[in-house]
Amino acid sequence: MTDKKPVQIRMSDYPATGNARDIWRVTHDSLRPVEDGEVLVRLDYISIDPGMRGWITNKRSYMPPVKPGGVMRAFGVGEIVESRATGLAVGDQVTGFTGVQTHGVFKQENLRKVGIPGVPPHTFLSGLGMTGYTGYFGMTDIGQPKEGETVVVSAASGAVGSIAAQIAKLAGARVVGIAGGPDKCSYLIDELGLDAAIDYKKGDISAALNANCPDGIDLYFDNVGGDILSAVLNQMNYQGRIVVCGGISQYGDFASAAGPANFMTVVTHSLSMRGFTMRDYMHRVPEALDWLVPAWKERRIKFREHIVEGIENFPNAFDMIFDGKNHGKLLLKLG
Repeated sequence: MTDKKPVQIRMSDYPATGNARDIWRVTHDSLRPVEDGEVLVRLDYISIDPGMRGWITNKRSYMPPVKPGGVMRAFGVGEIVESRATGLAVGDQVTGFTGVQTHGVFKQENLRKVGIPGVPPHTFLSGLGMTGYTGYFGMTDIGQPKEGETVVVSAASGAVGSIAAQIAKLAGARVVGIAGGPDKCSYLIDELGLDAAIDYKKGDISAALNANCPDGIDLYFDNVGGDILSAVLNQMNYQGRIVVCGGISQYGDFASAAGPANFMTVVTHSLSMRGFTMRDYMHRVPEALDWLVPAWKERRIKFREHIVEGIENFPNAFDMIFDGKNHGKLLLKLG
């Protein structure tokens, strides 16, 4: 067993519209004994993701919401410190849905062993983790960018968007990224090598899209929804494709989330529009890793991480991702 008292972040109740600050509770509950087929894990890093807002909303979604009083759902990575499971040994690094806690007892089948020489374990929560897989499958399997096409990616400096944008660039497309603020836009051009960057905070997004996409838009990878989706719809080319990965602009109030007023453009321009989550692709994770790991090692793709330290700072980190204050994949370091 652990020699440190476990710490958990629990959700006390479903939050009021747009406000989750007051629902978090810190507990120090003891761990139950490890049974056959289970392991005790000391968590080192937790992933902070936009999808967390949906997990604490009592509405129909791709997975059940967190129950009041439950440990907040999250992906984590850590080291096994006690094992009664075949194939998982003390010292192994594992990842999975661990929750926001410093230690936990988990069934073997709910974890995946990670460990590649020269690759830090927490990387499997960022570019080599779910966000990397999401960008990979969303762009390669659904978007299918082609050489010479114009591709637009919203939240392009974020964990998912940055991977998707670089994949489109490697496919030979002209890639325009949308991000918030000059620092993030500079990152898109100077570090990721995109062809253009639009700062949505600067004003008329439609005018900026028109200036930067003179031949229209063939493929749009959407992470934000809302007004930006509406602006892009007006400039989509005939038979263009839209990959709907997320809608962070709508996450503050799921019950009142609205589609674009110009949705009929989907009909008039024969557009295809498809949403997805990683639930659709979990059986294909090894395929994503086979591409992402060498691409990262060879610096054909880049990603950055924004690390907040201390489990007690989870509420701040949660707010940060919805305020757009993180630069790269947001992780919570527990140790």
